[in-house]
Amino acid sequence: MHELPGRTDHRSDKTVPPAARYAPVHPVRLVPDGTLQRLLEGVSTIQVNSLHAQGIDRLAERLRVEAMAPDGTVEAVSVQDARGFALAVQWHPEWRVLENPTSRRLFAAFGAACRVRQRARHERHGALAQGA
Repeated sequence: MHELPGRTDHRSDKTVPPAARYAPVHPVRLVPDGTLQRLLEGVSTIQVNSLHAQGIDRLAERLRVEAMAPDGTVEAVSVQDARGFALAVQWHPEWRVLENPTSRRLFAAFGAACRVRQRARHERHGALAQGA
């Protein structure tokens, strides 16, 4: 990706310590009224780390862009009409998650979706066991 005209080098600099490698290095613009923007309570831009050498060239049929880097690189996508949590990001929100409000919100939303899914599965399996 970094070899394409107009694209920034998003790769990890392995010559620096992990704290510098995983530090926020560029903004991403969130798509207005998208899933990610709603999760992050309406913010329009966030700072992210960038450690990827590949990117999305063409979106799959049901993917929707959720965030973009200044160079046009897709940084987050969601799945349209997904039955559950279906959000993917190119950065590493797990890095120092407790220090980053954006990461905490992402993981809180994912955890909530996991709990909803678990309850639904439990209720469905309980109903099946009872012969419903």
